[in-house]
Amino acid sequence: MMSRSATEDERLLIARSQRGDVQAFNQLVLRYQQLMYSAVFRMLGNAEVAADVTQEAFLSAFRAISSFRPGSSFRAWLLRIGSNLACDHWRRVQRHPASSLDELTEEDAPHAPEQLGPLITSRQEENPEAHVLARELQELIQQGLAQLPLDQRVAVILCDIQGLSYDEIAEATQATLGTVRSRIARGRSKLRSYLSQHRELLPGTYRLSNE
Repeated sequence: MMSRSATEDERLLIARSQRGDVQAFNQLVLRYQQLMYSAVFRMLGNAEVAADVTQEAFLSAFRAISSFRPGSSFRAWLLRIGSNLACDHWRRVQRHPASSLDELTEEDAPHAPEQLGPLITSRQEENPEAHVLARELQELIQQGLAQLPLDQRVAVILCDIQGLSYDEIAEATQATLGTVRSRIARGRSKLRSYLSQHRELLPGTYRLSNE
């Protein structure tokens, strides 16, 4: 959670941006670009496409910033734009899979470990072995996320990876709280099931028991 001074600073930057101040909006971009890219990448699993969608999302946000309502969550508002664009791209890919094959390379596939930051909010250990184990776990979780229905994947990513509250997710996805809770619960259950089915691929210290 932001401090009172940071919240007030953001409010002023938003107000200036709504008056057309590009420099003020650029400050907001710097604050949120990693969050936006991380969420979009985990939804799409392609680094280059995620970068393009992230850029498009911020351009769309600047054009629409006059519609932002003071007092609501700016983070949720931004991620709604990014999530909508990511979902639109995903649906286009599903409709025309052959035309999008060239977009994916082996390195940019949904399970590419070098593109993944920490999937669960935690401090990375300095121990190189621990870092490798964590990266392997992240890779498997990303594969599991890719198996979820799009609405559940978005909800789980926004909640468990980006740390949004249920209220913010409801705002970002324009869904009811009940729907958000259901999507998260179902998504988590399917992800746990996927990890259980693939527990032999988990690093030893993270393996799930057979019980």
